[in-house]
Amino acid sequence: MARGKLRIYLGAAPGVGKTYAMLSEAHRRTERGTDCVVAFVEHHGRPRTEVMLHGLEQVPREQLEYRGGSFGEMDVDAVLRRAPAVALVDELAHTNIPGSRNAKRWQDVQELLAAGIDVVSTVNIQHLESLGDVVESITGVRQRETVPDEIVRRADQIELVDMSPQALRRRMAHGNIYQPDKVDAALSNYFRPGNLTALRELALLWVADRVDEYLNAYRSEHRVSKIWGSRERIVVGLTGGPEGRTLIRRAARLAEKGAGGEVLAVYIARSDGLTSASPKELAVQRTLVEDLGGTFHHVVGDDIPAALLDFARGVNATQIVLGSSRRKAWQYVFGPGVGATVARESGPDLDVHIVTHEEVAKGRGLPVARGARLGRARIIWGWAVGLAGPAVLAVLLNTVDLGLANDMLLFLAVTVAAALLGGLLPALASAAFGSLLLNYFYTPPLHRLTIADPKNIVAIAIFFGVGMSVASVVDLAARRTHQAARLRAESEILSFLAGNVLRGETSLEELLERVRETFGMESAALLERAGDVEPWTCAGRAGFGPVLERPEDADVDMPVGDHMALALTGRVLPAEDRRVLAAFAAQAAVALDRRRLREEADQARTLAEGNRIRTALLAAVSHDLRTPLAGIKAAVSSLRSDDVAWSEEDQAELLEGIEEGADRLDHLVGNLLDMSRLQTGTVTPLIREIDVDEVVPMALGGVPEDSVDLEVPETLPMVAVDPGLLERSVANLVENAVKYSPRGRRVLVSASAMADRVEVRVVDRGPGVPDEAKDRIFEPFQRYGDAPRGAGVGLGLAVARGFAEAMGGTLNAEDTPGGGLTMVLSLRAAGSRPERLPSGGHLTEPERQIR
Repeated sequence: MARGKLRIYLGAAPGVGKTYAMLSEAHRRTERGTDCVVAFVEHHGRPRTEVMLHGLEQVPREQLEYRGGSFGEMDVDAVLRRAPAVALVDELAHTNIPGSRNAKRWQDVQELLAAGIDVVSTVNIQHLESLGDVVESITGVRQRETVPDEIVRRADQIELVDMSPQALRRRMAHGNIYQPDKVDAALSNYFRPGNLTALRELALLWVADRVDEYLNAYRSEHRVSKIWGSRERIVVGLTGGPEGRTLIRRAARLAEKGAGGEVLAVYIARSDGLTSASPKELAVQRTLVEDLGGTFHHVVGDDIPAALLDFARGVNATQIVLGSSRRKAWQYVFGPGVGATVARESGPDLDVHIVTHEEVAKGRGLPVARGARLGRARIIWGWAVGLAGPAVLAVLLNTVDLGLANDMLLFLAVTVAAALLGGLLPALASAAFGSLLLNYFYTPPLHRLTIADPKNIVAIAIFFGVGMSVASVVDLAARRTHQAARLRAESEILSFLAGNVLRGETSLEELLERVRETFGMESAALLERAGDVEPWTCAGRAGFGPVLERPEDADVDMPVGDHMALALTGRVLPAEDRRVLAAFAAQAAVALDRRRLREEADQARTLAEGNRIRTALLAAVSHDLRTPLAGIKAAVSSLRSDDVAWSEEDQAELLEGIEEGADRLDHLVGNLLDMSRLQTGTVTPLIREIDVDEVVPMALGGVPEDSVDLEVPETLPMVAVDPGLLERSVANLVENAVKYSPRGRRVLVSASAMADRVEVRVVDRGPGVPDEAKDRIFEPFQRYGDAPRGAGVGLGLAVARGFAEAMGGTLNAEDTPGGGLTMVLSLRAAGSRPERLPSGGHLTEPERQIR
């Protein structure tokens, strides 16, 4: 069955019209005859959105009971049985009620897609997992409901539903988004113009990146080499010299002038005579470009201008920034330089900026090398000198008689010149041609290809031998220079790569992307299999159109061990490049092993923590729980005994002991269960607005009546909390304070408002806690000082903090002035805490914030 297609309406904030646009699309499809149903759509009481539901078939929701309330969730089984062509599923990042089929709604959507059902959904930019920290820094609200970026990126179509902050605030003021009593709070908190503008920019940039991925994929599939200036991309050519920092900063300023500008710094390791580059300087420049929001790339290229232009066209760049040459004037005899060549060959689609700097004309670190490989121009000149030189010399020597010895020396000089310029073959041709001319024009008998004097035969033979020897030496030197320069370039890349991998700075995907860029390939993938007959699986990939099943299908197949291979597509690599590729492949295997070891270490850490908790629980059960059980059993056995006639006072005392033991058991078991819920992450608070003075007095039932003073004003603002969790937290704090307070000194429980918070303080006059131990007392199974085991299992404060954080609050310990300890429980005032409606409806993050 073909997998269904996913279409997502993405918005910057609630109220921009995502659900409305989704329902409008459903009506258009229904009118065209498409079988379309509403699997789950929440209108949040917005009349215009509710009207759009009319005329659309709605699948009944599944009602789930949780904590005494009824909640409606999407009925995945009912939608699968209905099997429509298109299903509408609102709020992709929503967290389902415990007991649902899946924990997250996006997991429900994955099931529908796997069943061949097309899905249309909605999501806000703040719910993308990778943007959680950014959104929190902007709005001050941590998004608890998120969806993995990859789920949204894999959508077949993403449509941005955009609205200016001013228009959205007008909609809010007109009551089109929230109820009138929530409007003022929303406009002054989450829906401030600055927040909305920043969120809108995030949405636009995210969608722009997605469009850019589509564009690059299209260009790759259709082999488009021409630059499309849809976005400003500035490539900075680096040489490893100190002027690189100036070029990077200049490129960053150019990028800031264009919306969405991007800087890509590239260092091309030359194999045709490099100037020495400082690895330390390259590392500094890489850090600089990444700090400025750009990316650093390392590429091998024999022809620097061509490699730079190929890279720029490959990334669809619009501008190239180069520095003015550091060569001195006399060094231009070796060529016009990289900057002039790039400017000449860039064409009309690439702008080239030549930036001046302090190192201009100060000379290079080393003279220009004679070439790792003789270039085409030098070979042409070598052939021209080797063939035309002897002929021109013969014409000149025919006008003057210098003698055979001098004539041979001049012809030898021409052969040496051809060897220096063009290498072995032009020199051999020059030697052969020169020998013929010497024989024909200058050795008796003249103008005949015969030699009368044997001495002249020896002379011509020596001439030919010397010419070949010189040519061989020059060619060997050129090849050795080529090998040395290439090895230097390879060593630079391998050193750079090994340093990153060993420091753990490069992930597997980043390493594969570096392989693809370095060798100019279209894609790179690391494949592995469990055995010789097992199918191949992809452990990591980069680029477009990678080989995912058989390494033999790739253009380059580099084995890594018996059951792993690096597969590249794009072109066939020469044999000399496979040595470096083998090193990359080995590093890729190391990166994969490191990633798996890190995952195993995380799992082991989780298991170790769970084992520690279980061990502590067993220790608690073995002593702290058995002690009250033993007391209860002894008291019950005494009461049931017929051997002793107990007085009413004795019976009352035994019954009181039984009751105290049962209460103690109930308290210990409750804390153990609460800690177990916190450790497994199953605490799901049901938030609602409530007054503090309704909850705190109920938390004092477990302590003596004369042990606590209560000061909770009725004028405090309401808080958004789970009443049950708040009561348990305060009860544990009060019980702990009473336990350590001196006899006759009451514990003070007070509450006050501060900004958008309400603080509940539990103040005792006990021995207090040193600063270094204030955080440790909130860890599970910790007792302060030398408290006996009968004082509890040490979970009260840990449970209190866990419940406080689950409700979005904080719990900290402070010193009491004059001696003692003060526990400060800080709670969000109503209007700043996310919540779930008790009726089963689900509020978005901003709606939760303002309630």
